[in-house]
Order: sequence, then C-alpha cells, then structure tokens
Amino acid sequence: METLADTSHGAPLLVARQLGKSYRLPHKTVEVLQGASFEVGAAERVAIVGRSGAGKSTLLHVLGGLDRPDAGEVVLLGESLYRLPPRKRTALRARAVGFVFQAYHLLPEMDVTENVLLPAMAVARLPRQRLRARALELLAQVGLADRATHMPLELSGGEQQRVAIARALMNGPALVLADEPTGNLDRHTGLQTLDLLFGLVRQSGHALVIVTHDAEVAARCDRRLLLEAGAMHPA
Repeated sequence: METLADTSHGAPLLVARQLGKSYRLPHKTVEVLQGASFEVGAAERVAIVGRSGAGKSTLLHVLGGLDRPDAGEVVLLGESLYRLPPRKRTALRARAVGFVFQAYHLLPEMDVTENVLLPAMAVARLPRQRLRARALELLAQVGLADRATHMPLELSGGEQQRVAIARALMNGPALVLADEPTGNLDRHTGLQTLDLLFGLVRQSGHALVIVTHDAEVAARCDRRLLLEAGAMHPA
C-alpha cells in the first residue's frame, strides 16, 4: 500500500488506508474513491486538490465520520473510526473533529452564540455558563463579539463563515476539516477568512485538512495532495 505521509509531525493523527467509495446511479455505478491512502500528522496542514467531481468532499466526509466507506479504514487518534459502535463514533467525531463547510450550515432559528455552542451540546458535561463563556471567547477571536445575539440571516456571508469557524473550534478538536471554506465568498473576504482560519489553527495546534481549488490556498499548507482517479498523489 502506498501511504503519503509526513513524518516530521510525529505519529500520525489521522490515517486513511485504501479507502473505497462508490455511488449507484440508475444506470451505472460511479467509483469515487479507489484505494485512497494518506496520513496527517498532529498540527499538520494538508491541502487536497483535484478537479470538480473528483470526490474531494466525499473524502472529507469519510475522514470525518460522516459517510462510511465501502472499503478501507480511517484511523483517528488511534481509533478505527468505522469499527466503533455508532454512539462511540459520534462521540469521537464530536470531540476530535471540527467541520467548516462551504455553505456555512448555520441553524437559522438559533442565534450566533447558540450555533457556536452546538458541538459542545453533544459531548460536554461542563456547566452551560462555562460553555457559553467559551463560545463568546471564540466569537471575540473571530471578531464577532458584537454579533453574539444576532441571527445568522442578519450576518454577511463572511461573518457567517467566521461563526462556522468558531463553531468548528468549540470543542478544541485535534483535526479541522474544511471543505472549500471560501467558495461562497468574494476574493477579499475569502482571503480575510483564510487568514483567520489558518491563524487560529496554528495558534491552537490543530491539524487542518482543507479541500480547495485555489493554488494560493494550497500553497499555505505544509503539503498538497491531488485526488485523481480515486487515489491520492503528491501535488
């Protein structure tokens, strides 16, 4: 098995082994992942690039425990993710993985602070007052302290994505998975958002796997991997 690894970051935080994933359409089966293998070290930043439709988002969902692969294994913090019982897999994902999506995925019926708090509701046993203080601290870090009680639809796209970044960091995850986080933003706002995301990840020591079409974004990472024909290659 070919494994794309970076040993400079110590023992791997995340290992993907021979991942396979396909989808059945009415008249054919589409093979998305075919033996995709690579590793991510602690605090490492990895960019995944590839053409549209190559399966980058599918790969991210598999890595984060959202979509079971047809074949292969994902090992996160020493745990084989899809061999865990569903409840334990959900708990590990909530504790160890933060997601930043292109479309933000904020709940419109909850205010900004409540959206940031959501991941903690799944795992934290701390008093709600302490959790709320953590959420407000993160909102201050992303420059939205004055938007804490606003509703998502009252915010600009860039502000909504900053809320999503704060939400992703709420549980202090070891790994942040970002799927085209600036895809819905204009160039200037996108660059500001990337500066914020990379700065917070570096400051907190999180690992980052980011899917992007942007060569400048990929250049900010420690490594760049190309997803092509269902497999991973150095980019």
